Amino acid sequence: MLTLIKNAELYSPEYLGKQDILISGEKIAAISPNLNAFTNHARVWDAKGKIITPGIIDQHIHIIGAGGKNGFSSMTPEVTLGELISCGTTTVVGLLGTDGTARNIRTLYGKVKSLEQEGVSAFMLCGYYGIDTVTITDSIQADMIFIDKVVGCKIAISDVRSSYPTATELVRKLRDVRVGGCIGNKKGILHIHLGNLDSKMDVLFELVKKYQFPVEHISPTHVGRTKELFDQAIEFAKLGGIVDITTGASKYTDPYKSVLYALEQGVSIHNMTFSSDGHAGLSAPDEKGNLTRTKKAPIDKNLEEVINLIQKGGVPIEDAFRLITANPAKNLGLAYKGKLEVGCDADICAFDKDFNLLDVFARGQHMMEDTKIIVKGNFES
Repeated sequence: MLTLIKNAELYSPEYLGKQDILISGEKIAAISPNLNAFTNHARVWDAKGKIITPGIIDQHIHIIGAGGKNGFSSMTPEVTLGELISCGTTTVVGLLGTDGTARNIRTLYGKVKSLEQEGVSAFMLCGYYGIDTVTITDSIQADMIFIDKVVGCKIAISDVRSSYPTATELVRKLRDVRVGGCIGNKKGILHIHLGNLDSKMDVLFELVKKYQFPVEHISPTHVGRTKELFDQAIEFAKLGGIVDITTGASKYTDPYKSVLYALEQGVSIHNMTFSSDGHAGLSAPDEKGNLTRTKKAPIDKNLEEVINLIQKGGVPIEDAFRLITANPAKNLGLAYKGKLEVGCDADICAFDKDFNLLDVFARGQHMMEDTKIIVKGNFES
């Protein structure tokens, strides 16, 4: 099945100008200013000068729900295909949160496979907040080797809900992620939830400086939770690490403002990412102002904050979109994601000049057309 996209204003995320894009199955087969030779052999979709970018990668999202701090009724629901497509998200990394008991790691794997069958790309992390890593097999290393969708492991630090892991305990998990990744042909990351305790990222600097562990395998998230934490994250990024700024929760200021501040402090745009923390459980006040209710963290803020970077912060389009395309792909080690090049997955978002999202392609399939979702999940009306 061939699809020919004509007259695209293409950002790969690098700006490539007016281009045609030929899609064969799920992959990009050709990019050229003129691919008219294929018009009689392909379905033709005229982009009419729309801004075309790679599909959005959300590397931290609770696809089977999270929450639970106010009892069973505060556990948030699963993410649906329509929610993802409506905000241009074509690749997700699902993970567990505080709870590694009521939320099951094998259920997470099942949801990952379900989203894949429905048309987007999905991966997962083993582990949760605790030091007692939950895995599908008997170890982190075996998950990395034998479970196709596992790209790393999650753990929490500097949080009252964490297990307060030491640097030695963390470096042993990093070893399992890295060695398992080598054998399984994956990059492998230890994705680290950061809370708001005074210890901040201290132990991560110990991993890099004392143990000399390669920084690219250490993936801290929620770095914009407090100003003090973010200042440390800036130093971590200057060491070569990629720091993840949450857009849907856990932020001391607007995420795009954190990026602007980091850029002013000399951090490269290549060392920052956005993720939503979508469907995490957030405390919400009831009619009396008591924090007894729970709401789910939104999943659509990644794109919103990128648009803020462009329209309010003056960041070039190609740089702003890196935070939700090429940068998370690099962090995860997904060489065929996050960019529009020959051989890459045909994950595509189309915008008008004001960055209103109009169309979405996931793995070559047209999922949203002119703002209308045309491919829905099995249980979506």
